[in-house]
Parts: sequence; C-alpha cells; structure tokens
Amino acid sequence: MRRLFIFASVLAALILPASAQIGNPAGIDPATPQSAPGVPAPNTTNTQDKLFAQLLDAGGLAEVVFGTLAERKAQSSSVKEFARRMVQDHSKSNEQLERLAKQANIPLSGELGPDEKAMKEELDRAPGAGFDLAYMQGQLVSHQKAVILLQYEIGQGQDGELQRFAAESLPIVIGHLEMARAVMDELTGAGSPATTGAHGRDDHSR
Repeated sequence: MRRLFIFASVLAALILPASAQIGNPAGIDPATPQSAPGVPAPNTTNTQDKLFAQLLDAGGLAEVVFGTLAERKAQSSSVKEFARRMVQDHSKSNEQLERLAKQANIPLSGELGPDEKAMKEELDRAPGAGFDLAYMQGQLVSHQKAVILLQYEIGQGQDGELQRFAAESLPIVIGHLEMARAVMDELTGAGSPATTGAHGRDDHSR
C-alpha cells in the first residue's frame, strides 16, 4: 500500500504539469515550424522525440516477445497471467506508437535492441523456476526504465502527440511495475510477513 501511495504521489506531480508542457514551448529549436507563437507545428519533432520513440519501440516489442515466451515457459500461474497482460497491453501500445511515429516521420527498426536481445538469450537458456525469476526481474528493470523514458518525453519532447501518448502511458506502465513487484514478492515469499496470524493480525497483538 505504501508503494502505491508513493507512486500515486509521483504520478500526480508528473502528470499535472505535463499538460502545460505539451509542445515544449520553452525548448523549441529556432528552426522549428510553428503553428502559433511558441507552439510547434503538428508532428514536428526534436531529438528527444526520436530517441524516445525508438527506445520505447524496442522495449515494447520486447515486452510482447518476452510475454509470449513466458506464457509458454513460465511455471507460476501468476507469472503466466502477468505475461498475458503484458502481451495485451503492449501490443496495443506498440500499435499506437507505430502510428504516431509514422505521422512524425520517425523511423522505427521494429527489432529488439542490444539489451533486449541479451535478455532474450538469457530467458531462452533459463530453466524451470529460474525462468520465472529471470523474467520477473527483467520486468522490474524494463518497467523502471520505461517510467524514466516516459517522464523524459513528457518534459523534454516537442511533438505534442508523442507527449500526450507518453502522459497517457505513464500510469499504465506504473501499474505494470506495481504488478511486477507483487508477482516478484509472491515468487520470493517477500509478501508473507512471518508474524502474521491466520486472520491477518500480528501474533504479538493477541
């Protein structure tokens, strides 16, 4: 519950000012076409937009590839359920990003990046319960990176549509991160307090 409160607080701090930054009027390149003073023309990107789209594309593709693998290979039903959710949510997100990148003339490779390829090799080799742990550990890292990447686009991007996409995606990715933490706690037993009785009360309170 404490984690949820912290994430909710961070999210509120990020999203509220983000609406005022759409288009990044304070950081427009002098050569950027403008639809109004201080407002970049639609689908006008900067370096941050391009880096964001390309990195998020590689990460989103990996989520679908790894999730599909986990649906087949994982032993834990919780891991399988989480993987199905990742395939569903990130397939939708990938389609949105591809459409926005095409509108903004940002080329996407449609391939895994070096980090994602290394993770794929690790998951392919991981046996049994070791796969479940490796997959979920990777999910914690990848979603933490995604949160930072989305924050980066919200604050530093120039293309308004990509910034809105990032702002709308951020709470979803934070939700995925919380889900990943819960599954990892289940796998490692970290979510089971040793002093909790059968009815959820601390034994020392009796």
